[in-house]
Amino acid sequence: MEIQPRFFQDTRQSFFLFGPRGTGKSTWLKYRHPQALLVDLLDPEVFRVYSAKPERLSEAVEAQEPGTTIIVDEIQKLPQLLDVVHLLMERKENLRFILTGSSARKLKRSGVDLLAGRALVRTLHPFMASELGKGFSLKNALSVGLIPLVVDSPDPEETIRSYAAIYLKEEVQTEGLVRSIGGFSRFLESISFSHGAVLNISDVARDCQVERKTAEGYISVLEDLLLAFRLPVFTKRAKRHLSSHPKFYYFDCGVFRSVRPTGPLDSPQEIEGAALEGLVAQHLRAWNAYSGERSDLYFWRTKSGNEVDFVVYGENAFCALEVKNTARVNPKMLQGLLAFKEDYPEAQTLFLYRGKERLKTGGVLCLPVQEFLSSLEPGKPLWG
Repeated sequence: MEIQPRFFQDTRQSFFLFGPRGTGKSTWLKYRHPQALLVDLLDPEVFRVYSAKPERLSEAVEAQEPGTTIIVDEIQKLPQLLDVVHLLMERKENLRFILTGSSARKLKRSGVDLLAGRALVRTLHPFMASELGKGFSLKNALSVGLIPLVVDSPDPEETIRSYAAIYLKEEVQTEGLVRSIGGFSRFLESISFSHGAVLNISDVARDCQVERKTAEGYISVLEDLLLAFRLPVFTKRAKRHLSSHPKFYYFDCGVFRSVRPTGPLDSPQEIEGAALEGLVAQHLRAWNAYSGERSDLYFWRTKSGNEVDFVVYGENAFCALEVKNTARVNPKMLQGLLAFKEDYPEAQTLFLYRGKERLKTGGVLCLPVQEFLSSLEPGKPLWG
């Protein structure tokens, strides 16, 4: 079986490896550490044995050669094992644990806090265009996304359609994260209309007929399951009145497309535009994570309506990006970037669009979005 190389880099010390289901955590670990001691908690028999006796992990570790790497896959299914891991880290030297998880909910208090300082926290994201190289297709990415499980599937469209249902069954329903699975299913569809938009929780709650507090809780569940994220407003040295609400995104544009209801009143251009913006968002998150989290990701929106889709701000980057699902550049589309440039002349400005030419208009560099995504690599500048 051919393994697709990933930008994710191993570390020499113990670490948590988080990432949604299907992003390739287990595949990467088995390829990178074929001799490691693997405790796969998705295996029902392994789960039964270790849930009955968590200290069995100590016995298994004692039987290993010095320097062996110990992998506990899907650690959130049995958080009690973290106590054993913590004890082993204190008592034995030269032990390295890799603890994977597709949900941070059960580990927020007991896990990550317990091992802070002893274990790094890393994330694995969907494929980046530059990882796939010539195998990257913008059209396919906008249709089914870039989750490795989907990309490598014989039937990507069927796989992405069932992806949300798998999460509902295996994560939400099994773990009892919500009281009403039907209400949560309606919420998944309702929140999809907020993908790439400023989030108004009251409107979402009203649409799916739940209380605002319930809708807020559902969003937290999505974030804990690593299925979605919120983007805050960039407010540093603010010179204008800014929006106070964050923007919302599913973690992969294919997931967004799979849960977004469509009908005769829906515009394909509108849906694909939101998918394109989400595709850029997930690439920026992956680029930053694999670069060592040296930047933060924001958006910018003034009360008067000027908006920039993304602002990347960090020690090595200060860039404002606008994304449009258009083949031509209209000067009106650059107004948000130009307003941002007035307030922050230090920032680089990029306009990403579906055309094929590099242009420079009003001091703004306009780039084909496929060219931008294909050139984006961790550790390198966003552009140029």
